[in-house]
Amino acid sequence: MPTALSPHNPRLERVRELRAPRARREQGRFAFEGPTLLAEARSSGLTIEELYVTPAALTAYRDLVTELETAGTAVFEIPERTLARLSDLETPPGLLAVARTPASDPAAILARPGPVLLLAGVGDPGNAGTLLRSAEAFGAAGVLFGRGSVDPFSPKVVRGAMGSLFRLPVALVEAAELLEAAAATRRPIVAAMLDGEPLATTALPADAILAIGNERHGVEAFLPRWDLAVRIEQASTTESLNAAVAGGILLYSAALQRAEK
Repeated sequence: MPTALSPHNPRLERVRELRAPRARREQGRFAFEGPTLLAEARSSGLTIEELYVTPAALTAYRDLVTELETAGTAVFEIPERTLARLSDLETPPGLLAVARTPASDPAAILARPGPVLLLAGVGDPGNAGTLLRSAEAFGAAGVLFGRGSVDPFSPKVVRGAMGSLFRLPVALVEAAELLEAAAATRRPIVAAMLDGEPLATTALPADAILAIGNERHGVEAFLPRWDLAVRIEQASTTESLNAAVAGGILLYSAALQRAEK
């Protein structure tokens, strides 16, 4: 049975703080909302520590709430106005979950088979979320977020990833750390750039680190060097593709080449 909480319970302030990257790092937790992400989290095996639910949502999603409570999640019932103060959404769905942030280890990701996606300064959370979905869809071993990129566990990234973040390992990485690890694991870095070799006719190493940069400044804003640069040829004079689109094409091309081999 859910525990009713007063709007002034100090526990709620700690949850509200999770909207900020610093609090997520300090607490080692992140929050996400809605029945769809909750179902994805459950099916992915993510342990949900706490669930905050409004009376209306408790009625609408009673089976899901009961399932989580039975699995050991602490469930708290709070008024709609209180949950609205915790949410970063204009229209909160009435269900807000808190989970432990998965362990972040670049070395463990690089030890897995398959290509690794590197977000080299990607700051838009919508693009980052879409790139996570593409990385999972096309068989990436994991995703590295270069320092200066958006926080992978920000609410907008979690929503955009649509559950992929619960299944795909991610980690933060410094440029020097990445270059050293890439050399140690003999993984070539392939950067998407406007002046690179044509992607359509370039062989991509099966274990490459595929780098997508900031749309305005490119990968150079994060990486001082790379092993191979490729460009996605375009029919028009558009300056550059959206980072999420470019990353999806690069990941798909790499997947096709692996399948052909």
